[in-house]
Amino acid sequence: MAAINWRTIKIDLLDPESSSNFDTTSLAPSITPVSAAEVQSLSKQIKQLLRGGDAEGALRGALENAPYGGDATAKDVHLATVVEILQSIKQAEMSPMLERIYGSEGGTETLDVLMKYLYKGMSHSSQPSSASRGPISPQPTGFSQIHSRGGGEGGGQAMSVLLSWHEKLVEIAGAGSIVRVMTDRRTV
Repeated sequence: MAAINWRTIKIDLLDPESSSNFDTTSLAPSITPVSAAEVQSLSKQIKQLLRGGDAEGALRGALENAPYGGDATAKDVHLATVVEILQSIKQAEMSPMLERIYGSEGGTETLDVLMKYLYKGMSHSSQPSSASRGPISPQPTGFSQIHSRGGGEGGGQAMSVLLSWHEKLVEIAGAGSIVRVMTDRRTV
């Protein structure tokens, strides 16, 4: 009689209802591809709204048309557009605008997309660009400073704006927005 080690048999593979036999591709939402040219065209239309004085319309347009299926270039172009819109809105207008968006149909999803852009903007402004990198300079503290604080020229101002928006957004949409953004598989 052959000695079979019953502990090494994966019983879950034999059960058709087992989670190991589940197709995980069905968990990811279907995303339609978007070209960089389409994103640039959309960016021009949104900037036209912004120049026309409709900052809320520009923000809604940018958030409702997030290029989930775009390549990295398209996503960076759209991120720059969203950050430009956010920087053009006065701090006194933030809360009323966010409340109007939150109260509208699909407002929660729209604010979740804004939260995604805030986090992506924070991560981009904290990384130094390849052009701004200089030699590593040792500091008296013993740490080496690779780039200036704030990620380069204007990085501190952009970070301040993004943090202000984040504060207002959490006040209105709640901490659940952060959790939904962290668990969503779609990236901006």
